[in-house]
Amino acid sequence: MTRWAEGFIAVDWGTTNRRAYLIEKGGQSSDEFEDGKGILSVRPGEFEGAIAEIREKLGERPMLLAGMVGSNRGWVEAPYVPCPAAIEDLVSGLVWVEPDRTAIVPGVSYVGDGRADVMRGEELQVLGALAADLISPNGVICHPGTHNKWIQLFAGKIHNFVTVMTGELFSLLKGHSILADLLQAPVEPNEAFEKGVRQALERAMLPAQLFGVRASVLLGQTEERDAASFASGLLIGTDVRIGMSFPFAARVVVIGRPELTRLYAAAVGLTGREVIELDGEQCFFAGAKRIVELIDERN
Repeated sequence: MTRWAEGFIAVDWGTTNRRAYLIEKGGQSSDEFEDGKGILSVRPGEFEGAIAEIREKLGERPMLLAGMVGSNRGWVEAPYVPCPAAIEDLVSGLVWVEPDRTAIVPGVSYVGDGRADVMRGEELQVLGALAADLISPNGVICHPGTHNKWIQLFAGKIHNFVTVMTGELFSLLKGHSILADLLQAPVEPNEAFEKGVRQALERAMLPAQLFGVRASVLLGQTEERDAASFASGLLIGTDVRIGMSFPFAARVVVIGRPELTRLYAAAVGLTGREVIELDGEQCFFAGAKRIVELIDERN
């Protein structure tokens, strides 16, 4: 048994924040922390210090890093694994920054149908859910976030996917648009949200529908307190409409943070499909654990 199997640190390192977990021998997290030290806040030459910070908090264990830390703006670039991609392909593509001590998980890329797409971080959660038998080897996965992913699994591999910038668009509208003053309230999967989703599913008119958020408040058709939920419904409904362009399954699995999965689950549910929500953190643990098992098998 290698020292990886005795316990390791798994890090989900994104653009604006990082989350680190101490994973024990049984695969459960015994300690963790999260902060705002995403890759954009770490200057070139400072990543070694940022890694040392993690080990200072969680101990001198082997470390598995996933997410944007492996991008061309991160610590060391981990080239994308092309679709179709299984978790074994991620292991083959690991970039070892420190031999048998620190590894970066590659992202996944797609080229076809006249378009190109990439992901970093979501692949570990999706393939982790598969490794833990939480999802079928064939099906459609929705992974909400700043950049939502619609992922098609086939024969246990990421076969195809498309990215939708829904979260980023909502943030930009909330901070810099004529709608900004109307979008400050919390978004809830309420009647206003469902109204927005249904309008987006019925008609592909998002730019016009977004301006209509302001007009509907001014003319008394929407309560100001519901404007954020209505606008979110329009955006997420449009997102779901895009996802439905895939060969759509009767069941959709939504993986991510609960505050986001509940919104997407509500929107997908309005299409009449069965929806299952999975906690992205638990799927991340499962993916990291499986990668470590495969590392041990190959050593």
